[in-house]
Amino acid sequence: MLKLGIISGSPSEIDIGKRVSLSVLRFLSKRIRYSLLVLWGVVTLVFFLFNVLPGDPARLVMGQRADAASIENARRDMNLDKPLFTRYLLYLNDISPIGWHPKAEQEKYGFVQLIPAGERCLALKWPYLGRSYSSKREVTATLGEALPGTLILALTAMILATIGGIFLGIVAALKKNTWMDTASIAASVAGISMPSFFAGLIIAYVFGYLLHSFTGLNMTGSLWYYDAFTGRHLALQNLLLPAVALGIRPLAIITQLTRSAMLDVLSQDYIRTAYAKGLSTSQVVWRHALPNALNPVVTAVTGWLAELLAGSFFIEYIFGWKGIGKITVEALDKFDFPVVMGSVLLTASLFIIINLLTDLLYAKIDPRVRLS
Repeated sequence: MLKLGIISGSPSEIDIGKRVSLSVLRFLSKRIRYSLLVLWGVVTLVFFLFNVLPGDPARLVMGQRADAASIENARRDMNLDKPLFTRYLLYLNDISPIGWHPKAEQEKYGFVQLIPAGERCLALKWPYLGRSYSSKREVTATLGEALPGTLILALTAMILATIGGIFLGIVAALKKNTWMDTASIAASVAGISMPSFFAGLIIAYVFGYLLHSFTGLNMTGSLWYYDAFTGRHLALQNLLLPAVALGIRPLAIITQLTRSAMLDVLSQDYIRTAYAKGLSTSQVVWRHALPNALNPVVTAVTGWLAELLAGSFFIEYIFGWKGIGKITVEALDKFDFPVVMGSVLLTASLFIIINLLTDLLYAKIDPRVRLS
């Protein structure tokens, strides 16, 4: 009987596992197709936007004193002598992981040949974003150096906002209709209403300039500082002010979400049962109420992480923090279009990846959510 029970139960378990796997695969396939479509739209918009602006990129690369022959050679190397749509197709071929390239350009692109065909081949490579007009470096290397600074700043801001927002939301819910609740709501509304760049200017001026002798914090600075004699040194104190300025808005939203979710959970019957069993307030909050109130908070945290990666441009520029945002603003000032286009594409890719992971995480946390 035991053997029969195992045999009869196994197929149903296998069927359930197959259905779940197929559901996840269908969801991933659908989201990947959608993401690729969004990326293609971003690429198209960015390319045509920066290729119809006035100015000669060849003149920017060669300098104002270059002769006509040098300018013409630069235009030929940058494909500027070709029609706009042809340049668009060549740009798509460059940034695509799989492209059609001459074998002689293997050193330039660093590709792996997949299907050779005469002097050309179908190749597998990293996306090639071109070279900076001003520094002559590859855009990929420039962005690769700046990306860790942006990631560290966004993660730090999100950690501060999450911890502070959850704590303030819990306090506001437990102290409903008191001055603490009113103060937290007023502060969160002010935080939501205040633009990040305005908050950054105020924080930099007050804590980095007026109160510098007390705080020891600088108005500007990056993660590393360089000394002519001792070399590179870590400067974590420079991370605090930009992280706080960047995290104000998500902190305000997380505070309100936590408060609303906690008030809803605290009114449930099982919470009253937990109190009736003699559990303390801290046990009820941390063991029973908070875990069931975190679903909207998790969604907000992961969504805002993507927003912070894309929205740290002005914060980085205000505080002199070396990241994607600061490099992009400086590149715009110099009309360095390859760097700007590369940073936009990188930011869009990160945004799409984080949103995809958010959907998967939310479906994992909340069994009621179905991938479709």
